[in-house]
Amino acid sequence: MKCRNVYTRNAVIRGLALAKSGEEALRWFLIMERENVKPDEVTLLAVLCACAYSGMVEQGREIFSSLMSGKYGFPLGAKHYACMVDLLVRCGHLEDALSMIKEMPVEPTKSVWGALLASCRLHGNRELSEFAAWKLVALAPRNSAYYVVLANLYGDMGRWNDAEKIRTLMKERGLLKDLGSSSVELEDQKDLLELLR
Repeated sequence: MKCRNVYTRNAVIRGLALAKSGEEALRWFLIMERENVKPDEVTLLAVLCACAYSGMVEQGREIFSSLMSGKYGFPLGAKHYACMVDLLVRCGHLEDALSMIKEMPVEPTKSVWGALLASCRLHGNRELSEFAAWKLVALAPRNSAYYVVLANLYGDMGRWNDAEKIRTLMKERGLLKDLGSSSVELEDQKDLLELLR
């Protein structure tokens, strides 16, 4: 790589994160630090995502702790907390994630509550799922998807009266369930163009 700066390193680390190559992303991050290339907020988001996607809880905790201590020279943002919550919940540390959310110095965002909700459902923690779903409803009361998730959750729990109350609440607020859609590609576009000529 000819041009080695924070931007090119961020691209490499983020790409490795998306490829679920967390150890390699972490290696690039450590090389970056060793070569005195100062990481920025994007770098830390990318490396925390890499840890989350690869299940590297302890490494993610260490990096987050360094970030909290001010090692990198900028304050933590809501996105850093969201990445750390995502890391914890993906690995089944639901209570740790909830504690972190409660101690956040910034207001938890929809992505934070959404990460908690998705993982709680995946790990079968229905009570915490309900709590997170209500937080999402409070943050985005016009988003029908959160009501649908909550109604479905109540249905899964056998709480049919509560599921019906949520559907009634949706009607009272004028919310509709989004209709699903799908598409099928019948032929290659090149062949389709020849057919239309």
